[in-house]
Amino acid sequence: MAARDTADGVEHGIDRMVRNVRTGRFERSLAALTAVGSLVTAVEIFFEHDSASFGNKMMYVPVALGPVGAVAGVAGFFSERMAKTALPLASAVIVANGIQGTYLHGRGIAQKPGGWSDFRYNMEMGPPLMAPLLVTMVGGMGLLAAVLRREQ
Repeated sequence: MAARDTADGVEHGIDRMVRNVRTGRFERSLAALTAVGSLVTAVEIFFEHDSASFGNKMMYVPVALGPVGAVAGVAGFFSERMAKTALPLASAVIVANGIQGTYLHGRGIAQKPGGWSDFRYNMEMGPPLMAPLLVTMVGGMGLLAAVLRREQ
């Protein structure tokens, strides 16, 4: 595809990126962002769950899914086929685990002294209720990447 004419006659990188987003051609970039997001969230989850001594065996699942999401994201960046198969599969599992984590964190808050009736204190001192939803968003990015068109 030829470079688009701009005021100075050259399409700059940011112009190309904006045009790709406007036309729905953001698959590779979003796959790469999913890979990075998966690793960053897995490291953060590891430290948070480690400070809780991995008291529930389910705490290992999101830590293990981080590298899976990262590998699927990198594969989706390099291969359109992987972006349409492996990435949405891994991302769907990450989304499901994030929803499950939100339930488990909510249950953890309920089990604290005072439960939901002492909402403010238990939200601050108990398991972070919104944190699993951030993992869900990373999985959602991977699902979105799978339905977008590939950059040229």
